[in-house]
Amino acid sequence: MLKLIFKAIDSKRVKYSRFSLSINFLISDKNLKRNVNKLDKSFDIKLSNLQKENILSNDVSEIRATKQNGRPDEFLFHKVKIDEKFNTDYFRNYCAGLISKIKNEKIKEVQVAIPKYNSFKKFFNDESYFYQTFAEGFVLGSYNFDKYMSDKKTKRKLNIIFNSDNLSLLRKALNNARYVTEGVNFTKDLQNEPGNTLTPSEFAKRISSKFKGTSGKGTVMNEREMKKRKMGGLLAVGMGSINPPRFIVMRYNGLKGKASKTKPIAIVGKGITFDSGGISIKPASGMGEMKADMSGAGVVAGLLLAAERAKLPVNLIGIIASAENMLSGSSMRPGDIVITSSGKSIEVDNTDAEGRMILADALHYASKEKPQMIIDLATLTGACVVALGELAAGMFTKDEILKDNLYTSGLKTYDRVWPMPLWDDYNYLIKSDVADVKNVGGRWGGSITAAKFLEMFVDKNIPWVHLDIAGTATPNDFNNYTKKFMTGFGVRLLFDFISNVK
Repeated sequence: MLKLIFKAIDSKRVKYSRFSLSINFLISDKNLKRNVNKLDKSFDIKLSNLQKENILSNDVSEIRATKQNGRPDEFLFHKVKIDEKFNTDYFRNYCAGLISKIKNEKIKEVQVAIPKYNSFKKFFNDESYFYQTFAEGFVLGSYNFDKYMSDKKTKRKLNIIFNSDNLSLLRKALNNARYVTEGVNFTKDLQNEPGNTLTPSEFAKRISSKFKGTSGKGTVMNEREMKKRKMGGLLAVGMGSINPPRFIVMRYNGLKGKASKTKPIAIVGKGITFDSGGISIKPASGMGEMKADMSGAGVVAGLLLAAERAKLPVNLIGIIASAENMLSGSSMRPGDIVITSSGKSIEVDNTDAEGRMILADALHYASKEKPQMIIDLATLTGACVVALGELAAGMFTKDEILKDNLYTSGLKTYDRVWPMPLWDDYNYLIKSDVADVKNVGGRWGGSITAAKFLEMFVDKNIPWVHLDIAGTATPNDFNNYTKKFMTGFGVRLLFDFISNVK
């Protein structure tokens, strides 16, 4: 385990210490050969002809070299090809892979010479964010969840020293990276926690504990309060478990003076701490991942933490509906009719479509707060994973400005979203003969009908977007920082988005 210590220095003041590794980037352009030939003199090293030929070839992307004067300092030269495959995730992903490779080496310090921003302006319209991606990569790549291992290693410090020509922007970038990744890692810790320890009440306690002593304010509602508020959807889903549901509301007010009265942005999350499917039980294969069916709620908690740490000038309200979907003699059944807090009734056609039922109460609560917009996140449907795979979340909204801005933030942060249809033509699929709405719409267009269901519980005068993160929340081999553990997808996306809300 690593504890990373970040430091920013001017590129003209670089000093190397013992047991350090210096990371340098070479742009693969017409000047590459000349720059490679200058490395010996520039860094007081001796590269072999083989090393030089290797780094100039298309098949080798990096080489390592040791200083000539006998000190154990090493240099790593990584070649960057700026072509149609280059994207805003390149350095984040590279640094994540690098830290996982060197984490067991006896390195005490890593010096990162950030390449000139001008070479990458085409991809990054914000120089500070360009720097930020390097720092994010080191943190995300060093994440580990080993709290239940008896032989876990103690954390050791590793200094990461970044240098660039623009020290003020670099410092800003490192601060933002620290805030954002703290939020991401808090989300990941919640996602990776097993269902036997992270019950709805424990979920509420963890959030309350994390925000203790901050400017954030929170309220946790128990079953009695939910019954008072007639939250029938949340209560119905939770009644099959010995662990009762909880409704969590967090508030962060980052605007001061007259602006403090500005309407908040409401962020709503699905918090199913374990999903067995209920009476409509899931197959055994892969059911263990259902400990992370609270990922949407985890993002809400991580985002508000990051916003509070960064003191973002924005008002936020985080709303989490949390329950366990279990089977027992008291579980809801297919065919049941449930009355939600909005007064609308739901026919339960499948108890494994529980997330939308708890969100029905959460979205109605959010609407009553009269926010400037509502964003909900949920690991809602396998159908969205079929449609988009693990690399993008489904985005459902009728608000074009909201859609465009979230899409832009997705490309920038690489927490990518893709617009899906929300046409009213799909409403017929969730029509019920015995209630206002049915909780499933059949085999076709499953992620769309789920979004249409949610739409029924949102005030039509409030801009709203639903993000189906079922695929992106779970581990995948696409990136170096998403391979082993739940991913925390959504925190970086929404931190950037709310940072730019006017």
